[in-house]
Amino acid sequence: MKTKQHSETHLLEVNLYLQQAVFVLIIALCLFSLISPPIALLLGVLTVNIFGNPFVAFNHKAITFLLQFSVIGLGFGMNATSAISAGKEGFLLTIFSIFSTLIFGTLLGKWLKTEKKTSHLISCGTAICGGSAIAAISPVIKSNENQTSIALGVIFILNSIALFVFPFIGHQLDLSQKDFGLWCAIAIHDTSSVVGAANKYGTEALQVATTVKLARALWIIPISLGTAVIFKNQSGSVGKKIKIPYFIGLFILAMLFNTYLPATAVIAPHIVGVAKIGLTITLFLIGATLNVNTLKSVGVKPLLQGFFLWIFIAGLSLISIIYLN
Repeated sequence: MKTKQHSETHLLEVNLYLQQAVFVLIIALCLFSLISPPIALLLGVLTVNIFGNPFVAFNHKAITFLLQFSVIGLGFGMNATSAISAGKEGFLLTIFSIFSTLIFGTLLGKWLKTEKKTSHLISCGTAICGGSAIAAISPVIKSNENQTSIALGVIFILNSIALFVFPFIGHQLDLSQKDFGLWCAIAIHDTSSVVGAANKYGTEALQVATTVKLARALWIIPISLGTAVIFKNQSGSVGKKIKIPYFIGLFILAMLFNTYLPATAVIAPHIVGVAKIGLTITLFLIGATLNVNTLKSVGVKPLLQGFFLWIFIAGLSLISIIYLN
């Protein structure tokens, strides 16, 4: 009996070492820029489903830290004047897309009979900035772990698809760098996938997409406050904590340094290079959250709501950019 238990323990240890070795190997490939962000995401999905994830407890914290670090670092490769111009061009489209997405998401949720809080989290994640918006809204509405996990699962699944599909569509339609960057910022949920897709398309697309997306992320604050009012009126109870994306201020500061301090030019390219590596690792870790159990736990109705909502905002924003911009 003891021999059998010892053998099982040994197998578990070997399996853990194998999982850790695979993770370390892929992260090393990311560090040396031997794989692209989309491939890193795909490897994350394959790795977690074949070998498992030995760092589940640290995965979410690592994703949050690396994404914020990468976004701040990318600020050192951007010009403030160009960013302001891009932000102005995307401002009206941002407002229209946020509120139309929230309204359509609410209607879709009622039609599909998606659980109310899950539906609202999916709508907010699609309308603003994916996982960050869900993390900010969930304590406001006091969603439970299952509701939050389902919403995050929907967003991460669609983000993974967007990273591959958007650049392909952009090239097929011969979208300019500026138009593609704007489309990414409006129609792709999470900042990580927005930056990944835009970076694959080109430098100008990356600048436009990052600037517009981060300006969009600031809408977390008014939307969270509005959510607090609505859910308090409906249920009589609501959480009070609102997570403000402070790292956006550091991104703006990095951009100002790069624009107005000539001395920054010496180190800026190196910081941007490290930031892009950080983004690649982030996408690998995001992929490593998408195991079979995550996909099963999402359920059909939330996934359909997220998918229809995504098609709605992607199609509407693309038409607006092509014909009205």
